[in-house]
Amino acid sequence: MSASSPLLRFPDLSRVFYGWWIILACFIVGVITGAFTFFGFTAFFDPLVKEFGWSYTQVSFALSLRGIEMSLLSPVVGFLVDRYGSRRLALWGVFTVGLGFILLTFTRALWMFYGSIALIAFGGGGCTGVVLMNVVVHWFQKKAGLALGILTSGFGASGFLIPAIVWLIDDFGWRTAVVIMGAGTWLIGIPLVLVVRNTPEECGLRPDGIATDDLAPAGPAAGGGRQEPEKVDLWDALRHRAFICLALTEVIRMMAVAAVITHIMPYLNLLHVPRATAGLIAAGVSAISILGRFGFGWLADYFDRRYTLAFSLTMMTLGMFALVYVDIGWVMLLFLFLFPTGYGGGTSVRGVLLGEYFGRASFGRLIGLIMGIGAIGGMVGPTLAGFVFDTTGSYYAAWIGLAITSSVSVALMLSVKRKERPSAQA
Repeated sequence: MSASSPLLRFPDLSRVFYGWWIILACFIVGVITGAFTFFGFTAFFDPLVKEFGWSYTQVSFALSLRGIEMSLLSPVVGFLVDRYGSRRLALWGVFTVGLGFILLTFTRALWMFYGSIALIAFGGGGCTGVVLMNVVVHWFQKKAGLALGILTSGFGASGFLIPAIVWLIDDFGWRTAVVIMGAGTWLIGIPLVLVVRNTPEECGLRPDGIATDDLAPAGPAAGGGRQEPEKVDLWDALRHRAFICLALTEVIRMMAVAAVITHIMPYLNLLHVPRATAGLIAAGVSAISILGRFGFGWLADYFDRRYTLAFSLTMMTLGMFALVYVDIGWVMLLFLFLFPTGYGGGTSVRGVLLGEYFGRASFGRLIGLIMGIGAIGGMVGPTLAGFVFDTTGSYYAAWIGLAITSSVSVALMLSVKRKERPSAQA
């Protein structure tokens, strides 16, 4: 059989749009940083409480401290990424995250623990969220929903690493585990970030890989894809109803997500679920969110993005109610479908919806503000859940309260008016 036979042909990878290689690199960076800086935190809860005798509220406050820093840092990163580009900030972020984990091994007091977590949060703001989403919005327009869905699925896939983190902690101790995590962040993350290019124009390309002479004429008659909005003044955007509702929705969403991600293993342990099993369930919460991140991201390219986001938030709300009764087997399965799918969808669609209303020129600043404001919810949620447990000896009141609050986010998104399209010229 000759080498030219179709059976022996390999795909010409050089013809793949470079934006997809960037998405792949960012996906893997998201897997690592998501597992190490967010989802994997729940595995450290009981070992820290056991070694130092700290309360759940004190340990939860570490995540809240990260929320405080992110609420201040994300808007700054948003402005910097619009000015200096994503690659430089991502490189700095990966380095800082690794350094923070290595310093964490020297923890002997609560303030040292908080200091290391703050450094990790500082780095996380430079290599996740704002920075990586900014890359996607610059490289993709028509397929922005799909691309963001794939990118944010990396954070969801990070859940697959939680059992490995639990194993590292249980077999080698949490101090050795954080050194391995820090070194792994450097060895894997830095080479991947070097793949990133800030815009397709830097490579002589166009968004979505469209050739210059293939670009459709502007205006509604062009058809196909979504029209890139004109540049919106930052202060006008901040007063826009869509921006305000998105910001409030993100606060509420992150309250619930951060509380569940942080306290899921302690909660399951109270229900007498074995630690290894609880680790798998915690991993499932993250991993199953891929369904929502990818699925809702894809749907957002074809359906009204306001309703797509509202539907994902409805699923998350129902999942929060189900969390109260997860000691019943079928309810656990219901929770594992509704909650992660719902919150994962919100992670993808928020950025696509923001880009639809305000374009890509100021996207970094606006998504930075959205995530910074949302980080306030990420600060309040875990600490509130820890306080409720320390006070009542149960998480039930926290879950019910967060579920009711989450329902408000659905109403907020439904109140956003449809994006007005310019009328066709006669």
